[in-house]
Amino acid sequence: MKRIAVLLTGLLVFGAILGGALCASAAETYTLATVVKLSGVNWFQRMEEGVLAFGKATGHTTFQQGPAKADAALQVQVVEDLIAQQVNALCVVPFSPEALEPVLKKAMDQGIIVVTHEASNQKNVNYDVEAFDNAAYGAHFMDALAKLMNEEGEYAVMVGSLTSKTHNEWVDAAIARQREKYPKMKLVGDKIETNDDQQTAYAKTRELLKAYPNLKGLQGSSAVDVAGAGLAIEEMGIQDKIAVVGTSLVSVSGQYLKTGAVDMISFWDPADAGYAMNQVALALLEGKEITDGMDLGVPGYEKIMLKGKVIYGQAWVDVTKENMDKYSF
Repeated sequence: MKRIAVLLTGLLVFGAILGGALCASAAETYTLATVVKLSGVNWFQRMEEGVLAFGKATGHTTFQQGPAKADAALQVQVVEDLIAQQVNALCVVPFSPEALEPVLKKAMDQGIIVVTHEASNQKNVNYDVEAFDNAAYGAHFMDALAKLMNEEGEYAVMVGSLTSKTHNEWVDAAIARQREKYPKMKLVGDKIETNDDQQTAYAKTRELLKAYPNLKGLQGSSAVDVAGAGLAIEEMGIQDKIAVVGTSLVSVSGQYLKTGAVDMISFWDPADAGYAMNQVALALLEGKEITDGMDLGVPGYEKIMLKGKVIYGQAWVDVTKENMDKYSF
């Protein structure tokens, strides 16, 4: 009987070890690819830090790719190549949501999870992750600009692309806020498209100031818009005559905050956005449900608001020359 008991105990131990090994082998490692608008700019370099940190924290394979320039067709090709590589999930920051619809549908038809960022209108997607409500963010910029302009005078707006959903939502909300609350302010010209290029923003700011010499305010949307505008304004020595606000990073626009050529930048941490996108994608790969109010475990996304397929965080911060030293990116 004693020998039988020992044998049974041995079998139970062996079974536990074997079961554990089988469970370990069954734990699948996924490949999650993040595709950005373009490579080589500070904003998306910072996002890549979050993407890689997620892979390191979870043990899954994560990486980031993007075209060499902001071009819808080039971004589509990057996505096509990743579909061919049979990645498990695509986390995409679209240059043009509309241009990506066919290729994202192709990805989903092949069972690939698709999560986007800055594309609340994307249709072929499991979820879109937004750092905050875009209308509130745009209205916030107008309130800041109006205060700097003493609520009167001419202003202009810039977007990285006329097809960029978030950029246009921000400036549309800002313009609506101006018309509602600041009747003595006046929008001049159309939306200025910079193609997410700092040199273009610089050149178009010089053109703008030549066409509208009484301009008192400017709102930028791409991370490089206010940097390009700041350089033009600094060169012309009119820092005290025009107010500039917009989305950017300290690493991109900090020197112009110091000189007063740019008055305020706001941003969400792209690293956190990259991490949050991958977090959502992994949850879906693991069969988990995304629910209103859930915590994604990422700063600014601790209590998300879910509206259909769009996930909203509360993740923006305002930076001026007074607090810019707190941010290293």
